Formats: sequence, C-alpha cells, structure tokens
Amino acid sequence: MTAATRPDATTLPRLLGGMGTEVDLRPLERHLAHHGDLPIVVDPGRPDQALLDEVRASGLGGRGGAMFPASRKVDAVLSQRGRPVVVINGAEGEPPSRKDHVLMRGAPHLIIDGAVVCAALVGAREATIALEQSARREHRALEEALRERAAWGHDDGIDIHLETVPDGFVVGEERSLIDALNGGPGKPTHAPPRPFEKGLGGAPTHVQNAETAAQLALIARHGAGWFRSLGTDQEPGSALVTLSGAVARPGVYEIPIGASLHDLLVAAGGLAAPVQAYLIGGYIGTWISAREAEGLVLSNAALRPLGASLGARAIVALPETACGVAETARVAGYMADQSAGQCGPCVLGLDAIAGGMERIAHGDGSQLADIQRWLGLVAGRGECRHPDGAAKLVASALTVFEDEIARHVHARKCTGDGTSVLPIPRDSRTGRRA
Repeated sequence: MTAATRPDATTLPRLLGGMGTEVDLRPLERHLAHHGDLPIVVDPGRPDQALLDEVRASGLGGRGGAMFPASRKVDAVLSQRGRPVVVINGAEGEPPSRKDHVLMRGAPHLIIDGAVVCAALVGAREATIALEQSARREHRALEEALRERAAWGHDDGIDIHLETVPDGFVVGEERSLIDALNGGPGKPTHAPPRPFEKGLGGAPTHVQNAETAAQLALIARHGAGWFRSLGTDQEPGSALVTLSGAVARPGVYEIPIGASLHDLLVAAGGLAAPVQAYLIGGYIGTWISAREAEGLVLSNAALRPLGASLGARAIVALPETACGVAETARVAGYMADQSAGQCGPCVLGLDAIAGGMERIAHGDGSQLADIQRWLGLVAGRGECRHPDGAAKLVASALTVFEDEIARHVHARKCTGDGTSVLPIPRDSRTGRRA
C-alpha cells in the first residue's frame, strides 16, 4: 500500500480528483496513488470515537439532499442496542442528477472506503452498497473494485455486499431503500421504526448517501480542518453538482458550497443559449427566474429566502426556446406516476395537480385556481415528502412562468418550440416514458 501527498486544502477537485489520470495504472493503484491508504482499522463492536469526533468537527451534512448532519446519523445508530449494519445509498432517483453514478463509476474505491469508514464509526461488521437495477455500469465498476481489492490482498475488515433495488424516484428515500432491500415494495413512510432503530434485516442501520460516504473517506484521511477549508461556516466542504440544459458542457462538477452560479456556469463553458429560468434542486426543487439567478450563491442559506434549496444539487438551465409550463407539466405528471400509492395527498393530489398543469399547457386555464388550492392541501400532509417536493416545484412554476401561463390561457399561444429539456425516465417494466 501507499501514502499519497496530503492535497492542498483549498484545491479542487477533491472527490473527482484522480479520475481519468494515470490511465496506465489499474483503478486501485490509481486510487491509492492519488488518495493514499485509509488510515483506520474497523473494530467490529467497537465504534471509533476519535473518528466520530473528527466527523462531528467537520460539520459534514449529508449529500443526498437533506444535508442532515452525518454525525447525528452515527449518534442515532449508537443509541440503539444490537449489532449495527451499514447501507450506502447509491440509488439516485432524481432524473436530472448523475453525481452519485459518476462517483460509483469513476471512483468506486472511494465509495468502498466510505463504506469502511461508516462501519468504523458504528462498529459494524458488514456494509451493503445499494444501487438501482439500471445502474449496470456502476455495478460492474464496484464489483470489479471489490475483486481488485481481494486480489491485492487488501482486507477492509468488514464484509461488503452489492445489492440492487428497483428503479424509481421514491426508492432513493432511505426508508424506501431499506424496505426494498428487505424484500418489500420500496415504499417510504414516516411511521416508526426508523432505519437507525430497525433497518436492514431488523438491525440498527447506518444509512449514508454515496457522495456522503466518499466525503467521509476523505475526512478520515485529511481531517476536519482540511474539509472545512472549503465551503461556508454553516455548510462546509465541497459538493458535486449535476449541471444540464443550455450550457456548453453539461456534466457533474465539484464546487465549494457557497460558490456562485456564475462561477459554475463558467466552469461549464458558459451558456449555450439564452436562459429564462433555472431549476435548482431537481424535481423536488424550485424554479428561479434568470433575473433572480443573477448573483445567485449556491448554498442553502443563500437559497432559503427564495424558497429554494440545493436539494440533490441538480441544476437545469432552461433555454428561452423551451416552454416552462409544458416542462413543469411533464415533470408533474412524472412525479404523480412515481407516487408510492399509499396516501391521498400523493395519489389524488399530485394526479389532480398534474392534470391541471397539462390542461394549462394546452391552453385551458379552468383549473388554475384549483391547482393553487390543491397545492396548499398537499403540502405537509403526505405519508412521505414526495408530494411536498412536487408541490413546491409546481408552486414555483406558477410564479416564475406567470406570463407564459397567461399567454397559454388567454392567447392560446406558447413561446416554446416544442423542445423537451427535462429528462423523464422510461418505465423499467414497459420501456415507455413514465
């Protein structure tokens, strides 16, 4: 094994560093040459308190969307009796987000290191890395990485398994994920027990998103001070952002939290066409007009006054040639179809909202007032947060695309050219658009 030179704390990339370089080296050799050894030893049954103190000092927030403090998840598991297990959530249900797939495919050893760190934090003996059935390239990369480590003679000190779960938006929510891994239909719920109480196989379960696990692997190597040297005091560190739409080079970028949208666009080669709005945070996110986005800072603290958050950190630049009303209607229909089917606000509310938006897209505004009323009835009343996110997206569209809605309803005109920008996945069972 080898030790890499400690990287400059303020230099990016961190998570994406070493990818695609030194192509003559095998992935594990390249990984070790760039990151060095993981300086921890898992002691099953004995949580690593020093490591937990470092994670707590780092202030790392979960990178799955909610930014829930990583150390609090550890504390919750440690408060339970029983032998804990680890689950790394690589099920990336947000259609416009590709960050976790890029990590699993390009840096599988960093993901595995993250699973080891998660196990050390709670004293677990085993970890499961879960990803969607359609993520075949990512599965192969992780599988090959595990074989490579075994052939190298590297002992991670725990058993690591790869498992697949059905594709779908809600399966990425941690309770849905655990339900699917336990052989259930993959449905979320607010009802107890929670995963840290009774999760995979009934054991206390430490669940972390794939990017969060990779960040933990870096913190274990370089420490809390190094991690906090980027980002803001409230939201430290770097984060991966999936940028798509009307940009010159769509893709996954690593930014310090608190960077400006302008700097992100510059890194992506600038805009490829005039933009009317940005979707911030994916399909449970918020539309922000291009005017409001001038000078926009990419942190939850800066976005909160606009009713937005980084969420899954998927950002879509909507060109002026696309119709924001039609795009929102398409996404609303997809989110309604992705309902877990277990509560009225989701099953009935989202379907009604999606139908109303579809009518507006076709020039019928008869349900506009109803949509506004339904949004208030859906928010905060679902079995999970799926309807909340979909309602937030539609509510922001009613404001940002107010003029376009008026053109549709009163003039029966649309400024769009019919181009679809936002991705809607195919149904894995039928092959049709969801």
